[in-house]
Amino acid sequence: MYELKITTQFAAAHRLDNFYGKCEALHGHNWKVEVYLLGEQLDEAGLLKDFGVIKARTNDILQEVDHKFLNELPAFKDQNPSSENLARYLFERLSAALNDGGIRVSKVSIWESDTSCASYFPA
Repeated sequence: MYELKITTQFAAAHRLDNFYGKCEALHGHNWKVEVYLLGEQLDEAGLLKDFGVIKARTNDILQEVDHKFLNELPAFKDQNPSSENLARYLFERLSAALNDGGIRVSKVSIWESDTSCASYFPA
């Protein structure tokens, strides 16, 4: 089994409803995103998937959230844009864009600070 990981980032603001603390107020993060892919078969060039393709697809999807107020996006109309929900949202969007045959997105991690991260992966 092979595993690939790319790391990128975006900036966005959010606030958390039904949360009693500092994060209830509007605030922003410079989010770090880690995208993991798994697969067993390499192509004829000896690659699982071209890093350039992974980065390009990921950056296309991140344009949906970059420099946005996450609470106003349709994906977060009925749920808080918490790190956990954001990790799941990006996992689902990236899976639709990157899964190909035996290659699949296995996990997405979202860092809202240098010390705090949420990850989503299927059970």
